[in-house]
Amino acid sequence: MSTRGLVLAFVILALAVLGANSVFVVTEMERGVLLEFGKVVRSDIQPGLHFKVPIINDVRKFDGRVQTLDAPSERFLTLEKKALIVDSFAKYKVADVDTYYTATSGDARRAEELLKQRINNGLRNEISSRTLHEVVSGERDQLMTSLSKKLNQVANQELGIAIVDVRVKRIDLPPEVSQSVYNRMNTERDIEAREHRAKGQELAVGIRADAERQKEVVLAEAYSTAEKKRGEGDALAANIYASAFNKDKEFYKFSRSMSAYQRTFSNKGDILLIDPDSDFFTYLNKSKK
Repeated sequence: MSTRGLVLAFVILALAVLGANSVFVVTEMERGVLLEFGKVVRSDIQPGLHFKVPIINDVRKFDGRVQTLDAPSERFLTLEKKALIVDSFAKYKVADVDTYYTATSGDARRAEELLKQRINNGLRNEISSRTLHEVVSGERDQLMTSLSKKLNQVANQELGIAIVDVRVKRIDLPPEVSQSVYNRMNTERDIEAREHRAKGQELAVGIRADAERQKEVVLAEAYSTAEKKRGEGDALAANIYASAFNKDKEFYKFSRSMSAYQRTFSNKGDILLIDPDSDFFTYLNKSKK
């Protein structure tokens, strides 16, 4: 190949390289800035095909999707100066590409470190103004809402980052105080359980006493009714006996004597010492005549 051909091939190759470096593509998932000798000249480039000046211009592209920042557990103090170990995470995305690049030089790790510092500062301010109960349960949702709002303002102004959400995954007590707190909680629950048992026993005693009283009342009423019926029956029987006796007194006396003889002499081993002329033997003596 001649020298002229080599030069032509080199020129074509150089033009191809310059042409390839003159275009760039930004996808829907990316955010980009156009630099001129390291200075931002165009920010928030829209998705699509774009052109630049080779060597003079440079393009930096960043992930525009929602990212997750898992912050390490940190120790914070509540309003009563009680220590808590808080584990949190945040959802964020790049909002202002110019500010993001200026603050972080486009380094995602540096951006996350700066964001972690601001999250910890926000949590420290919010937790220090609340009691332990409010942090754990009472105002936890309100705390997260307030933190997200304030953190979003700070991160947007200083880092060009929009905070989508901030959440607390876990809140623990420090190891040196957790056992004493658990022991106190167990004691409180034991006292509460004893109070419930005492109230239950008191209620049970009252129920049993009322049941015993009702039982005695029912038995007394039943006994009264039974005695009344028995008295009426005895009165009716006595009336029948009296009526029958009055119809034939002699026969009634005879019948009563026979029944008495039968009951008295039912057992051959019985011995009866009585005067033979007594009224008991009236009908036996008459049978001899």
